[in-house]
Amino acid sequence: MMRVDLGVVGYAEATEAMRGWVAERQAGAAPDRLFLLEHPPVVTYGRHTPPEDLPRDGSLEVVEVDRGGHATYHGPGQLVGYLVMNLRERGPGDVVRWLELGLIAALADLGFATVRRETPKGADSLVGVWTPEHHKLVSIGMRIRGGVTSHGFALNVDPDLGVFDRFTACRLPGVTMTSLRRMAEAAGVPVPAGADVRDAIAARLTV
Repeated sequence: MMRVDLGVVGYAEATEAMRGWVAERQAGAAPDRLFLLEHPPVVTYGRHTPPEDLPRDGSLEVVEVDRGGHATYHGPGQLVGYLVMNLRERGPGDVVRWLELGLIAALADLGFATVRRETPKGADSLVGVWTPEHHKLVSIGMRIRGGVTSHGFALNVDPDLGVFDRFTACRLPGVTMTSLRRMAEAAGVPVPAGADVRDAIAARLTV
C-alpha cells in the first residue's frame, strides 16, 4: 500500500477527491493507498444518525457522508486516514478488524496501550480503538464500493476535546473521548509529534 501525505484538506474537497481515488483503484489505474491528512472543523455523520445526536448551536459545519457509522468530529489536532484498497486482491477478511489491530500495534510502537472492543448483540457499535479504561481514541467509519474501500479512521492526537460535548459521538451517549495528549500527560511522558504518529501508523498499515 502506498502512503500519501496531504496536509490540511477541506472536507468537501477530500470527499470529491476520494470518489476519484476509488474509481482509479477499481479500474486498476492506481495501487492501494493510505491518505493521511487533517480537516478544518466539521462533524460528519452516516445516514442512520438520529438528528438529536448532531450539534444544534450552529458552531460547527455538519455534513452527511456515505460511510458507515454515526456522528464524529474532524478538526485540527486530529489525524485522518483514508484507505482506498482493493479487497478482492487482499482477500475477504474483516477489514475493520484489520484496521483496528493495525492502529493498536502502531500506538503500541509509540508507547500507548489501547484495545478494541466487541459490540454486544443489539448494542450500538463499539468499532474503533479505545484505552483500557474504555475512553475512545480512534473513530472508524468505512465504505466498500465495487470491492474497494473508502473513508477510514480519525485519531485524536491533540484536538480540542471540548468539541465532543456539543454532539453525541458515534451514537454513544456518555462516551469519554480522549487524545494522545491526554494519555501522555496521564502517563507523564511527552506527547508524540504528529510526524511520528503518521510514520508509526504508515509503518503498520502499508506493509
